[in-house]
Formats: sequence, C-alpha cells, structure tokens
Amino acid sequence: MAAGSGLTRCKKRENIRSSGRVKGVGGAGMPGGRPGLAGAPRQLIYTESREGKEMTKTVNAQAEGLRLAKYSVGVGDRFAHQAKAQLRACVLAAEHGLEIVPVWNKSNREHTIVGSKPGSVRAAAEAAVRALQWQKPFYIDADHINLKNVDGFLQASDFFTIDVAEEIGRPAPEPDVKRFVASHPELLQRVQLTGIDCAIEISLPELTRIAHKYLFAAQEAGRIYRHIEAAKGKGKFITEVSMDETDAPQTPAELLVILAALAGEKVPAQTVAPKFTGRFNKGVDYVGDLKQFEVEFRSDVAVIAHAVQTYGLPGGLKLSVHSGSDKFSIYPAINRALRDFGAGVHLKTAGTTWLEEIIGMAETGGSGLALAKEVYANAFAHREELCAPYATVIDIDAAKLPSPAAVEAWSAEQFANALRHDRKCPEYNPNLRQLIHVGYKVAAKLGPRYLDQLVACEPSIARNVTTNLYERHIKPIFLPERVSAAAG
Repeated sequence: MAAGSGLTRCKKRENIRSSGRVKGVGGAGMPGGRPGLAGAPRQLIYTESREGKEMTKTVNAQAEGLRLAKYSVGVGDRFAHQAKAQLRACVLAAEHGLEIVPVWNKSNREHTIVGSKPGSVRAAAEAAVRALQWQKPFYIDADHINLKNVDGFLQASDFFTIDVAEEIGRPAPEPDVKRFVASHPELLQRVQLTGIDCAIEISLPELTRIAHKYLFAAQEAGRIYRHIEAAKGKGKFITEVSMDETDAPQTPAELLVILAALAGEKVPAQTVAPKFTGRFNKGVDYVGDLKQFEVEFRSDVAVIAHAVQTYGLPGGLKLSVHSGSDKFSIYPAINRALRDFGAGVHLKTAGTTWLEEIIGMAETGGSGLALAKEVYANAFAHREELCAPYATVIDIDAAKLPSPAAVEAWSAEQFANALRHDRKCPEYNPNLRQLIHVGYKVAAKLGPRYLDQLVACEPSIARNVTTNLYERHIKPIFLPERVSAAAG
C-alpha cells in the first residue's frame, strides 16, 4: 500500500484470507449472509384487473424502507429491448438457488444520446417481469445523477446513484472541516480491521487533509439525497454514492473517512462506488496489478464492515463496482472476498448488453450483419467525436482498428469473433470492441432501422445477451467454485 494511505502492516495477499466473517456485511437469507435478520426486504408482486386489462404492480415492503439484496447486478439496456433477456440470466441464477436482484440502470447522458426518457426503462423492466413472472425484487437506477438532472428521474426510479466525483477536491468551509475533525476522535485511533491482517492509522494532519479533499463531496451527497427524499419519501428508494469517476483511487483510510462523513450527513447509502486501482476501461478486461486490486478490495470490504458497526450505516452496505462488466481477471478476487467475508456486492454493467446486440445481429447474417457493419463504419468515421466523452475510460490503438472496407468483407462469424470478448479467440479485437462500445450514438441515429433490426434478430440477440450476463458475469462472481476465467 502506498505511503500515507493510512493502511499499515498488511501481509501479502496469499496470507490475508480469513475463515471468519465480518459483522455488518451481507444480507438476510442469502448464502454467506446472516440468516433471520429482522425486517428483511420483500417485494410483493401482484396482478389486478382494470378495464379488462391485467396490470402488474410492485410493492416493496420493509418496515425500515427498501433494502437492496446482498447480491445485485446493474444491467444497462440502451435501447430498451433486452430487459427480458437480461432478467432471464437472473432466473437462471435463481434456479441454482442464488438470488441476484436486477437493477436496470441508465444515465442522463445515455438518455440524451438515444433520445429516451427514464420512464422507458421502467416500462421495459416491468414488461420483462410480467413475461417471466419474476417474483423477486427489481429496481430502476437513475445512474450518475446530480442536482442538475435528478428531477427527471424522480417518478420512474427507485434507485439513485448519487455521483459526487466532480466535487472531490472542492474544499468545504473551513469551520466545517474543523468541526468534522473535532467530532471524530475515533478516526485518530488505530483501527484493526476484522478479517484481514491490516490496521488503519490516521494522523491528525492526514485526517485534516482527507476532510479537505472529501467532506464537500459528502455534503453534496447529503444535499442530493435530501432533495430526493423530499420528493419520494424516506425509505422509498435505494441510495448509492459514487466517487469512481475521478483521477486517483481512494485509500481504505479515505474510504473510512468518507463513510463517516456520509453518516454525518445522514445518507443511508446501501452501496458505495469508490475508484479502485487500475484501469476499468469500457467493455474490456481490467488492466492493472491483480494482487494490488485484491488487497484493496478486501480492505474496502473490511472498512465498510467497520463503518457499519461504528456509524450506524445500513447493515447491508456493500461495494459497487462500476464499469464492472467484462473485468474477467478480477472476478476470482471478488468471488474470494464474497466467500471469505460473507459480503455482498453490486456489479454495475451497461454497455456489454449493447455489444451483445451487435453480435447477435451479425450472427443472424443478411440484413443484420449488414447493419452491424454499417454501425462499425459510421463509428470508425466519427471515432474522435464518439471517443471524446469516454477518453478516460478507453484505450484504443487506432492503428489496430480494421478499416471499414476490410470489415465489409467479413463473414458473420468473423465479425462476431472480433467483437465478442473471448480472450482465447485469435480474432478478438479489443480496439474494435471499445470503439463500438462508445458508438451506440450511431445506432441511435439510425432510429427505426436499428430498432426494427433488434426485433428481427431477437432470438440471436437474446441468446447472446443472456449467455454473456449469466455465464461470463454472474457465474464467476457470485457462484461458489466458479472462479475460473469467465470467458472460458
């Protein structure tokens, strides 16, 4: 761990695994969790008849408000056609005795690009729930919202990812910093984390530095949370706080101070998304030190458990891994942490489903393959424009992008092999994959032509979407003894 991180005396990764559990992490009635927790969440789904039409209604019932299940997966559906295929992956997990709660997430940026509204996400999710007779909870996530855009999500969403990354480093008023430091003498004491051989020790100058860096962001999270609460009511939505879209990862000591500050703002966060070491590029595997990631992830899990006990944060508080799809090389480490600590996790995915749409179109051949090639050609032609908003989360070697003319000559199999995230396939091209990942704006501009092709190629697309989510993501992260490479 880097100097000044506040985390001391860590043993090597192979020596930090623990057979014990960390109190305060996990959920009721889930494998590895705490059974019989009072007030466990339930989502009741019932059907009523009105004017000759059957209508499915959902009611989340829990005395203290909604509580997210121990294991959850954020699923993005850019064009609102794959909710049923995504939900089918959760059904497969349920058939193996594992509850994975789906959370359909879509950001304001994505809505703006494709021209959709938050209500369309809920409509697609509820249609999938009816079609598959899903009897478990599900949520609609207003992804990466702030005070400027949250109002448009208030009616349709019951999960809010409060993004305060832009506020990191913005100084809080000096009296607030001094008050925070003075009110948290426990942060100046040595904290032995349960489950790992590490301790956090924060000096007064270090605590003051961390407060200067993060307190304003925590205060902003409080302002946004209270704005949502005033509109929807206390306990009527799930809160996540996101700080991942920033330059530097948070150390375990910084995460502990952040959680203390969120508790002080009375933000009942159920998931928190820090920035981890390494690169979490869109649609491709993790790039970084795997051992360092595992030490960091396990330390963060232990910090959360300590914060839950110390500050009264929700008992099911867990890490949220953003840009979590396709990070196959870190899934074994996450799986081990879930098993060892009895912890939960929220894995947030989005663009991986859009890529499976294009793969499914290509595999269909004919007009589907032709449209997939057209999407790539247009993305190639506008690559600078498309890549600019995602510059910090992609690494594309332009020299390794095939020309549209070359792609035009590809068979359906060649196109699918180049795009599908199979590291063992010699034709796999991560540069092409990243470009198409950020190129969904191209498909949006095609309008009905693209949407009609989604319907025409639905069997192939649905098969790819479900297989990708279940086999490559859910299995290696959430199921025991499934910690081999996800891509097979």
